[in-house]
Amino acid sequence: MFRSKSHFVLVTIAFLFWLVAGCSSGLSLISDKPISKNTALPLATATASKPQASATTVPTETQSPTPARSTSLSIWFSPALPTQLVNQVKLPDWIKPVDQKEQADLQLTALAYPPGTTNNLPVSQWVYALVAPFPTVTDGVSLADLKLAWQGNDTPEFGSAPLLMSANTEAAFAARWDQPNPSHVQIVDAAQILNQAWAKQPSWALVPFENLEPRWKVLSVDGISPVEKNFTLDSYALTMQFGLTTRPEYQNLLSSPELAFLPSSNRDPSKLTVLVLTGTTALVRGTAEKMEEKGITYPAQDIQDWLREADIAHVSNEVPFYPNCPPAVPLRKEMRFCSSPAYFGLLKFAGIDIVELTGNHLLDWGVDPLLYTLNLYRQNNLPFYGGGYNLDQSRQPLLIENHGNKLAFIGCNMYGPPPDWATDTQPGAAPCGDLDWMETAIAQVKSEGYLPIVTFQHFEVSDYKPQSAQRIDFQRIARSGAVIVSGSQAHFPQTMTFLNGNFIHYGLGNLFFDQMMPGNDEEFLDRHIFYDGHYVSTELLTAMLEDYAKPRPMTPAERASLLQVIFQNSEW
Repeated sequence: MFRSKSHFVLVTIAFLFWLVAGCSSGLSLISDKPISKNTALPLATATASKPQASATTVPTETQSPTPARSTSLSIWFSPALPTQLVNQVKLPDWIKPVDQKEQADLQLTALAYPPGTTNNLPVSQWVYALVAPFPTVTDGVSLADLKLAWQGNDTPEFGSAPLLMSANTEAAFAARWDQPNPSHVQIVDAAQILNQAWAKQPSWALVPFENLEPRWKVLSVDGISPVEKNFTLDSYALTMQFGLTTRPEYQNLLSSPELAFLPSSNRDPSKLTVLVLTGTTALVRGTAEKMEEKGITYPAQDIQDWLREADIAHVSNEVPFYPNCPPAVPLRKEMRFCSSPAYFGLLKFAGIDIVELTGNHLLDWGVDPLLYTLNLYRQNNLPFYGGGYNLDQSRQPLLIENHGNKLAFIGCNMYGPPPDWATDTQPGAAPCGDLDWMETAIAQVKSEGYLPIVTFQHFEVSDYKPQSAQRIDFQRIARSGAVIVSGSQAHFPQTMTFLNGNFIHYGLGNLFFDQMMPGNDEEFLDRHIFYDGHYVSTELLTAMLEDYAKPRPMTPAERASLLQVIFQNSEW
């Protein structure tokens, strides 16, 4: 019932305004138009152009004009609300927040409805991530097992390990799952969850998507992860809904444009970029023979989806394309490499977007094959870095902007041999030198809003552990501000670490190469996630080389074995 005549008048005015305003919510769609791969691009600047996977789009709200009001309404914010949601709510001046739920005309609170069900209420769909410290072998859990932990039971993946979360996250999920069992669910200050999880492993946590950072490993739930490209809000079990409820006398206001002040979601696919970094590629010897025998695209047939799904797929191709390259044979008396230009078709099939030129075989057949290769890349609008037509160009950062994320790629060759290095008058790989120039370049691109990504052709060692010289140089560059420092030189997968929150992976192993010895046949492809201008996550993809040419995704047992070795030998 109306509490007073003034309330009746207020509702009548609101209803008439709603009729005049119509049903439009004033929403505008954020869009991103990628540049076609046929568009000519500057040599050291590019826009990633791969067609984007389908995803749920998230509109941006545009508030409708608010009429003058003589009476204000009150609103109460539930303690279950994520901090960022509260910060994004822009209330009209006629709606005032109050501290007591009982005093409020409107309530913004967690809803018990599953994703995709709004019950005709204005809602925000808020994505949460199930995470664990980065050196965790487990990749995902079922929703049923997550609820087991919530209820105080051990799980197959994490046993009795604590499930950490902030108080508001607990309150949000309690709206749908009821109250948790404190024997397994621990409430921790949001700023301390990561440190506490790392201090006591194994452990896992629930955090809002906006709180992701690289030292977390994102776990899938029922096979779905919020860092996937084809992620949809309604299909994910950890999408929570926060919505407006009201007193019965104000129910008609909930469909009014005047109350369209909630952010739609905390995950906007137009702000997400996926980069895949890979290890050594050399389309020669046994790999080249298999390409001649089984087709140019044979090496990529089992992992093409990993590369093509990425917005930016990287390859470190150490070998020039050369029209007069001798026929492919499995073994050569000399370590002098070149590839048939026909093999360029493999890079196109795999969806490669950028090429690193720090390899130490670029000038095996002299200057002309390398010049031919550089021109081939340019003719196909395939940007490159870490090498070039001369010394100055070889050291220029490759600048790419994708979905609003600005990335700068810088690379160099420490190993040599010296004749492979670019000079003022000769093409080649960028020499690392004393690295002062690289620190200067990192500072410059950071001042322009770019996230620096550095890849090295460093000293090679057939061991999971890097040389001390690798550690010194990689860590120096991480301290200089590179958010990712990656080793392209290693034919052997190597360890990793974090420094000041920046990710160091000393060696990814091979990508397309014919080394079948134990260890050399294990490969990493690092899938890095950027969101809204920040580096937020890394997924370690793992592959096993087969048939001297073709990497395939590892089996669960193979993957667990490699991750255990790498994590145990890494310096965390």
